[in-house]
Amino acid sequence: MTKPRIGFIGLGLMGAAMVGRLQDQGYEITVLANRSRANVDAAVARGASEVGSAKDVAEASDIVMLCMGTSDHVESRMRGADGVIAGLSEGDVVIDFGTSLPGSTRALGSEVAEVGATMLDAPLGRTPAHAKDGLLNIMCSGEKTAFDKVEPVLSDLGENVFHLGDLGSGHTIKLINNFFGMTVANAMAEAFAMADVMGVNRKELYDVMAAGPLKSGMMDFVTGYALEGDPNQLAFAIKNAAKDVGYYTKMASDAGVDSIMSKSALTGLTSAMDDGRSDDMVSQMVDFYVKRYKG
Repeated sequence: MTKPRIGFIGLGLMGAAMVGRLQDQGYEITVLANRSRANVDAAVARGASEVGSAKDVAEASDIVMLCMGTSDHVESRMRGADGVIAGLSEGDVVIDFGTSLPGSTRALGSEVAEVGATMLDAPLGRTPAHAKDGLLNIMCSGEKTAFDKVEPVLSDLGENVFHLGDLGSGHTIKLINNFFGMTVANAMAEAFAMADVMGVNRKELYDVMAAGPLKSGMMDFVTGYALEGDPNQLAFAIKNAAKDVGYYTKMASDAGVDSIMSKSALTGLTSAMDDGRSDDMVSQMVDFYVKRYKG
C-alpha cells in the first residue's frame, strides 16, 4: 500500500528525530521552515520538501503533524489564512504531538472538523533518542476511525501506542503524568539539598531511599546529577517543566479545582527561572535548592 504523505511542523530536538525516523521508514515528508535552519536543512538534504506556510504543508499532506512548545504556538500554526486548517482537505488528519491544553485542543478539533478533516492529540513520552529508533510512548486520543487510519504511522514512531478516548484525553493524561513526574523530581532535588543542609551524605541518603518503595526512574534521573554530575539523564529543561505544570494547574482551575500539590512544584520551578536557570535541566534543581537553603 502507498504510504500517506506526511507534513511536519516543529523540527526541534524531538520533531527532527521523528522526521528522521519517518524518512528512515520511507515516508514522503513536507516541512515548514524553523527558527533554527540546521534540522530543516538536514531533513531537506535527505529528500524532504520545504514549503513556505502551514497552509502549504497541509495542502501537500494526508497527515499533518505538529510538535511544538505551547498551545499558543499550535493555535498560531493552525489558524489564519496561511494556517493548517486553511489547507486541509476532507479526510486529512492533524496530529498534535506537543503538550497542549486540552481545552485548546478540543476547540481546534471542532474547527478542523468543519472542513471535513479530523484532529488527534498524541503527546509523547520518552526522549529524542527514543524517537530516532521508533521507541516513543504515544498517548493518542480522538476519533477512533481516524486513529485506526494513522495507527500504522504512529507504530513506526512509537513502541507503545495508546488510544485514550475522546479528543483531549491524551493531553489531559500527559499533563497529569508530567505534574506527577515534576513533583517527584522537585521533591528529590530538595531531599539532596536538605541532606547538604543537615550534613548527611547524599549517597547514603540515596541508598536508604532506594532500598524501599520510593525508588523510581525519576528519582534515579535526579540522582544522576546529584551524585554523578550528569544533568542529561533527565533531558528536560526547567522552563518546559514549568510550562507543563502551569498547564496542569490551569486545566485543574478550568475544571473548578484548586490544585494543592502542583503549587509547590510550580513555585520551585518558577523561582528557579527567576534565578536565571530556565535552560538548566530539571535535575539541576538540586543546585537551586542548595543555593536557596545554604546561601
